[in-house]
Amino acid sequence: MASAANVPVVDIDPEGVFKYILINLYDKNRSESEPQKVLVRGYKRCNYHSDIFDEVQAKLSPLDCEPLGGGRISHDAENKKIHIYGYSQGYGKADHEITAKLVKEAYPAYTITISDEGLPPPPACPCK
Repeated sequence: MASAANVPVVDIDPEGVFKYILINLYDKNRSESEPQKVLVRGYKRCNYHSDIFDEVQAKLSPLDCEPLGGGRISHDAENKKIHIYGYSQGYGKADHEITAKLVKEAYPAYTITISDEGLPPPPACPCK
């Protein structure tokens, strides 16, 4: 059986701008256990955040995955910069602080930044 211990925490494309998701990974069915790891996954080849999730879940089966939210990553390998921002319409906004911490551990020589640009506007005030 596969083990969460063997799964890399961060797997993102080496260059470009792409969607990403934050995922809880479980050794067993998620209703029966605590998450073993939090993963960051982001790929240019995926048009939707759900495409990333479907690909990761299929690859990591029989482990169980739970999407926590999404956003976008701009990866500038030449200048060693990664910018994390935005949100997923389907999964909501990932906690970019957690994403930044995990990405910084995987890319210690990089400058990692986050912002809320690309988020939807707040709802209009129903005030009269």
